[in-house]
Amino acid sequence: MVWFSITATVLAVLAAVYYRITRNFDLFEIPYAKPMPFLGNLWQVFVRGLSFSEVIEKIYNSNPDSRYVGFFEFNTPLLLIRDLELIKSIAVKNFDHFPHHRLIFEPDLDPLFSKNLFSLRGERWKEIRQILTSAFTTSKMTSMFVLMRHRAKDYGDYFASLSADRSKEIELKDAFTKYFNDVSAGCAFGINVNSMKDPKNRFYVYGKEASFETAQPFRAFAGTKFPWLCRLLGIRAFKQEIVDFFKDLVVSTIKFREENGIVCPDVIQLMMENREKLGPGKELTIDDITAQAFIFFLAGFETVSTLVCFTAYEIGINEEVQKRLQDEIDQVLEDCNGEVTYEAINDMKYLEAVILESLRMYPPFPATGRVCAKPFKLPPHVPGAKPYVVQQNESVCIPIYAIHHDPRYYPEPKYFNPDRFYEHSRQMFKSLSFLSFGLGPRMCIGNRFALLATKLLLFHIFAKCDLEPCAKSFIPLKLSMNGFHMTSQNGFWLKIKPRSVKGAEPEKMAIPGTTTMLIEAILDRHPND
Repeated sequence: MVWFSITATVLAVLAAVYYRITRNFDLFEIPYAKPMPFLGNLWQVFVRGLSFSEVIEKIYNSNPDSRYVGFFEFNTPLLLIRDLELIKSIAVKNFDHFPHHRLIFEPDLDPLFSKNLFSLRGERWKEIRQILTSAFTTSKMTSMFVLMRHRAKDYGDYFASLSADRSKEIELKDAFTKYFNDVSAGCAFGINVNSMKDPKNRFYVYGKEASFETAQPFRAFAGTKFPWLCRLLGIRAFKQEIVDFFKDLVVSTIKFREENGIVCPDVIQLMMENREKLGPGKELTIDDITAQAFIFFLAGFETVSTLVCFTAYEIGINEEVQKRLQDEIDQVLEDCNGEVTYEAINDMKYLEAVILESLRMYPPFPATGRVCAKPFKLPPHVPGAKPYVVQQNESVCIPIYAIHHDPRYYPEPKYFNPDRFYEHSRQMFKSLSFLSFGLGPRMCIGNRFALLATKLLLFHIFAKCDLEPCAKSFIPLKLSMNGFHMTSQNGFWLKIKPRSVKGAEPEKMAIPGTTTMLIEAILDRHPND
C-alpha cells in the first residue's frame, strides 16, 4: 500500500510538471516534440543516444508544415523556428526584440568569460563589436595572411614528409588543431609557438583542456540551465589556472610592448590602441582585453580546426573533388611563380566552394539561440492558427544544421557537392539558407579569418599530398554524441601519400615553425616562469 501511494504521488507530480510546461503550447495549438518529464527533449544527447545535431533535425522534421515547433530543454520550453523569412525577421529586421545570445555563464559566475563579445549585451556589446570589427578589414587580413602563409607552408611540408611512408595513416584533428593553435596564438597574442615541435607549450595544453575536456560541454550547459548549481559548486567556464595564464600573458605583453615601442598586427594591439577611445568610465580593462583575445584564440583552436578536418576529410574520400581542387592549386602556383598571394587565394572559386559545402554539411554550431528582450508577436504557425507572443527572456532556437540538410534548399543534402556553391558562392554565402556564421548583427565577425586560415592550410597540404580513405575511415562520418559542438565520433582518419608536383619538392622531415616567422616571439612561455 505504501509503495502504491509513493508511485501514485510520483506519477501525479510528473503529470503536473508535464501539464505546466506544455500548457502554453497546447493553449496556442503549437505543435511540439513530446518531452520526457524533467529531462525534456535533449535527454538522448546526455545518454549519448543521438548527437545534438540529430536531435535538432528530428524536431525540425517533425512538423514540416509549421513555421515553428516547440521543444524542451529540461523544463524550459523553446520555440524552434523553421521558416527562413521568420528567422530573418527575428535575427535582422526585429533585432531590437532579439538582440542577445543565450548566456552561458552569468557575470557573477565567471566575470572574465562574460566580457567576451559572444556574451556581452547592450551598449557594451556594440562598443566592443565596433572595435573588433576593424581587426578583419582587408588591410588587417593582409597582415595576418603573411603569418598564416608561413605556418600553412610549414604544415604542408610536414605533411609531405609524412607522405614518404606511403602506408602512413593520420588522424587529422591533432595536426590541424596544432596549426590553428599556432596561428591563433600569433594573430590574437602576437606570440610565436610551435606546437608540432613543442606539443607541451602552454597555449596548446590549455587550449586543449578548455576545448576538449570531457566535462567542458556539460559545464557550459550547467552554466546556462542551472546557474544556482554552479554557484553552489563553484563551477566556472574555465579552470582558474587557464584564466590566470592568459590574463598574466596579456599584462606582460602590454607591458613589454609599451616599454619597447613594439607594434604587432594582432588583437591585443587593436585593443591597446582603443583602450581610452570609448570615453571616461568605459576604458578597456585587462579583463576586457583578455576576454576578447582568449575567445578569438579559442574559436580558432576548436571551431576552425574542426572545419578544416571535415573539409579535408570530404576531399580525401571524394577523389574527383580532390583532383579538381589540386588542378586549381597547380594553376595558381604556376600563375604566382610558386608563392600564393592574398588576392590569388581569395579568387580560388573551387577551393571556396569546397569549404562552403563543408560548412553547409557540418556547421560549427548545429543551432544558435536568441533571447527576447521585449515581447514580440509571431505570425500563426500555420494559416488560420493563433499568433504567439514571445515574452521577455524567452528564447528561440535557429536550427542551422537542420536547415542545411533540408532538401527544399539543398537537394540530396547528405551528398557532398561543392558545385552548389561554385558559380554563385557570394550569393549563397549571404542567403538565408546558409547560416554557418549566423545572421544579422550577431553574425560571427571572424568569418574572414576562419576562411582564410582554412584556405591556406588546405592549399599547402593538397599542393604536396594526396589524402585517401584507410581502414580506420568511416564513410559516411558519424557525428559525435559528446556535447553540443559538431565533430566526428570516430576521428578523422585518412591515408596520406605524396604528390608529384612541379618545383615543389617536400622538405625532408620538415617541422612546422622552422621557417622564419614574420612576428618574432615576445614571450614563448608563462610570464612567471
